[in-house]
Amino acid sequence: MNGIKNSLAGKTLFITGASRGIGLEIALRAARDGANVVIAAKTTEPHPKLPGTIYTAAEAVEQAGGKALALVLDVRDEERVKAAVAQAAEHFGGIDACINNASAINLAKSEDIDLKRFDLIQQINMRGTFVTSRACIPYLRQSSNPHILALSPPLTLRADWFAQHLPYTMSKYGMSMVMFGLAEELREACIACNALWPRTTVATSAVEFALGGDAMLRQSRNPQIMADAAHAILCRPARAYTGNFVLDDDVLAEEGVTDFDRYRNDPASALLPDIFVDPEAPLPPGSSYAPAS
Repeated sequence: MNGIKNSLAGKTLFITGASRGIGLEIALRAARDGANVVIAAKTTEPHPKLPGTIYTAAEAVEQAGGKALALVLDVRDEERVKAAVAQAAEHFGGIDACINNASAINLAKSEDIDLKRFDLIQQINMRGTFVTSRACIPYLRQSSNPHILALSPPLTLRADWFAQHLPYTMSKYGMSMVMFGLAEELREACIACNALWPRTTVATSAVEFALGGDAMLRQSRNPQIMADAAHAILCRPARAYTGNFVLDDDVLAEEGVTDFDRYRNDPASALLPDIFVDPEAPLPPGSSYAPAS
């Protein structure tokens, strides 16, 4: 596509929250191309209920064929973010993509949420995306195909979605607003800024821990679908592909994918639409919420 190879070989990705889940899957997908991956996250010791640390993630990246750098990072700490980005750029000779994957979830309603938790999800989600993206911009300006990607939803202003979990919705839409503004602000610099969101819930240990239940995991797709969609976006020409808010299976359909059943966690279960997704919206060919035939 416009001279951009469908590979991230030799590219350097700075991924926040990549010790597990979708962030780790994006890292592994890039590693299979031979990419350099910066695992920037807080987890240095195993969580009692969640697998993975920055060190186990870095080892997995190396085993998959990439080069890894594990950095301890709390995206709320501006100075540490700037230092981590600079260290990553020095280590690998630059940065080609910034993936804002780090996120905190709390689905409490306005009257129920503790204000400390409210502040936490705003600081990690919206502010963390802004701080990390801004820190990467000087290095991205030197890349031949620079991308900033946030895992956040399309900016569909439906009051019923806001009402269900206003604090969390504000934080995730805030991430998308950062992409919306930066896409135009950085257009002349040819730095692509896009947002990617899953059509269905995604089976990760964090979702199981935060939202609970094997039933939700059975009704979810696996995180590989988001990794494949992110890979497709990062391989697109930054000059031409920016300011987009897309769902994972729509991106893959544009790449010619028609078999989405392979991403199901349980082919016998109906899929559950993710929050911020209209279940009545048209689906790409081959995608369905119904159990696999």
